[in-house]
Amino acid sequence: MELRHLKYFLKLAEELSFVRAADKLFISQPPLSRQIKELETELGATLFERNNKRVILTDAGKFYQKEIQELLKNLERINIQTKKISENQSGEFRIAYVSSTFSGDISKLIQFLSAQYPFVNFRLYEVPTVKQIAALEEGKIDFGIIRAPLHSPKIDSQLWFKDSFSLVFNRNKYAIASEDELEILKEATFVFFNKEYAPYFYDALLQICAQYGFNPKVVHESNNISSIIQLVKNGLGISIVPTAIMKSHNYPELEFLELKKVNLSTDILLATPKGNQTEISKAAIKFLMEQNSKNEN
Repeated sequence: MELRHLKYFLKLAEELSFVRAADKLFISQPPLSRQIKELETELGATLFERNNKRVILTDAGKFYQKEIQELLKNLERINIQTKKISENQSGEFRIAYVSSTFSGDISKLIQFLSAQYPFVNFRLYEVPTVKQIAALEEGKIDFGIIRAPLHSPKIDSQLWFKDSFSLVFNRNKYAIASEDELEILKEATFVFFNKEYAPYFYDALLQICAQYGFNPKVVHESNNISSIIQLVKNGLGISIVPTAIMKSHNYPELEFLELKKVNLSTDILLATPKGNQTEISKAAIKFLMEQNSKNEN
């Protein structure tokens, strides 16, 4: 079996016509028919049902199509990675992060990596976890900073740090000194992530508020933590955010109250495509882990 057999098979499976498939492959119809027959003989399976009027995939053919598409996608990723290694870490390295992580650490990471790998063009993207997972699976980004949960057999990850949740409000509009006073929030307006954008955060908000005995009135929604903080800063609502946000949004108008009574936290993960941890990825993970140790001390 050769790679051309697989490519010919996929094109015929797409077109379901020997004439159209041969035309798009720039070969004549007889060689295409011969290649498909050779493939079926080697597999010991019939992949297509043929008659004078139509060509259709058998159940075996449909299964084979799905698996071969995945195989060739992985082969393309392997080829790209091999080229990167051959070029001695030149080219492009794509890093994505969620907006609710501490931007200061990420800026330091880019500075560190740029100094270590001066011939690499580092690209930084703010991307929600759900989209990052898809991009990591498809090899569209090289390194991701995401929030758990993560359920993907195609991604390797390790815990960067655990983050608690904090109430954030405008201190000129609200006076909340402790968690025992949260009943006053029953009538308050909440600002939060859009449910479609960050479903885990949205559900966490509901769980936290339920533990304090009320349902939040979510009036304003946003896809960006900076927008949420700005709305809270302007007195347009209250929010519940990851505690680490305080490091990068420590404005005089804002008060942060860590919610220690709720048994709920969020894990920040460092993620790479499975089995594809490059030298740069290893350096990034080592740097961020050391940076976290410094932050804790």
